[in-house]
Formats: sequence, structure tokens, C-alpha cells
Amino acid sequence: MTQRYFIELAYKGTHFHGWQIQPNAVSVQECLEKALSVITRQTIAVTGAGRTDTGVHASYFVAHFDSAHTNLDHPDFVYKLNSFLNKDITVFSISKVHSEAHARFDAVSRTYQYHLNLQKDPFATETSWHFFKQPDLDKMNEASRILFEYTDFTSFSKLHTEVKTNNCRIYCAEWTQSDSDIVFTVKADRFLRNMVRALVGTILEVGTGKIDLQQFRTIIELKDRGEAGLSVPAHGLFLTDIEYPEGFFKRSNL
Repeated sequence: MTQRYFIELAYKGTHFHGWQIQPNAVSVQECLEKALSVITRQTIAVTGAGRTDTGVHASYFVAHFDSAHTNLDHPDFVYKLNSFLNKDITVFSISKVHSEAHARFDAVSRTYQYHLNLQKDPFATETSWHFFKQPDLDKMNEASRILFEYTDFTSFSKLHTEVKTNNCRIYCAEWTQSDSDIVFTVKADRFLRNMVRALVGTILEVGTGKIDLQQFRTIIELKDRGEAGLSVPAHGLFLTDIEYPEGFFKRSNL
């Protein structure tokens, strides 16, 4: 018999080649599996709630794994695991879940934030993108509200992916600003590869006057990645939340 666990964690993606294991490159998944396997003295495979690309961060991430040990949800084990992980990964908690619980397929929504900084800041170079001018946030929020009218976001998807559908339902899309910091928050039931970075790049074209709202709408309707704006750099992007059905597991109070 094995016990399935959900593990809640965060990581700074700067020095990782994304979440998923890949040859000849350091990934978050690899580091986590190695640490768990060493401590439990068994081979542990970890399944993440999704993928993040090279350089993308997660202030909240969920994964699951199975183990023959039945007491890994103890705070002492979390403390020990954190001592084995490098400074760019932290584990918040480990919770027991039922044997069929799945970190990826049972998630009902995910939330991302993209961070822009209007001032050159040496302390934010790895976690926000220095943008060259003040964009029009009112126009950008108008463009963001247009997203609620659509479900097919092919225009913002990386080409030649293996997904069966490019349909997503967006629940929140909003730009906010505090001093020189600008943040785009977007929540949806699912996201396509590179979708958030392509959305940000295209909406910024609205905010800088390169395209108008009707042109933005046309870009969505054309369902052609070549019509949308450039993909913004990865280092400003954070996965900030993953939601599951109520009562699905004992989530930590972050």
C-alpha cells in the first residue's frame, strides 16, 4: 500500500530550466524528486500541477507523489526536506490525499501575475521586467475585459503544441499599478503554452498606442499566433495560485 501526498511549494525560477525534468538541465521537479528520494530511501516520482518555462517563478505550486511511508505529512519532515533543497525552493506543507487525487487534472483554476517595473531596479532584475515607458492602464484594462468574451486563444498559444484544444475560460484579467510597479493578474481554468507572456506583450501594444481595441479584438478572432504581439521575457512571470474543489485537501494558510 502507498499513500498519496500533495506538496505545496514555491520556487524562484531564475536558475532552473522550468519545472519539468529534461536532459542536461536543472529543473525544479528533478531537485524535488532527488531530495524526497534521498530522505525516504525510496524512488519518488513527483507530478506537478503544470509546467513553468525556464526562468518563470511560482509563489505557489502544487504537486503530488506516492510513498510507502504514511507519516510524511508531519512538520518535522517538511523541515528536513527544506534543509535538503537549495535556496531557490521552499516547501510549505505536505498533506495526505486520496489515492486518485491528481495535482494537475483536479485543479479547477490557476492564477498568474506578470510584473513590470518602470524604473531600473538592480534588486528586481530577476523577478520583474524593466519596461521603457508608462503605458495606458485604462486602455489595457479595457482590452483585458474583451478577453471575457472569448474562449479560443489560439492567437496567444505557442505553435505546434500537443494540446487537443486551445479553449480556455478566463475568470479574471486586470492591470494594477503601485508607484513604478505594474502587475497583470490573470486567472483561468487552464492556460496554453506561453499564453500569459503573449497576452501581456499584445496588451502592452494597446497600452502604448501601437494597436487599438478593435485591432486587439481582431487578433483574438484571427486565431493566428503570428498576428499577436511578442512574448515578453519569462523572468517577470509568476504562478501565484492553484485552486482545487472545496475540501479536496488540507491547504496551508499562506
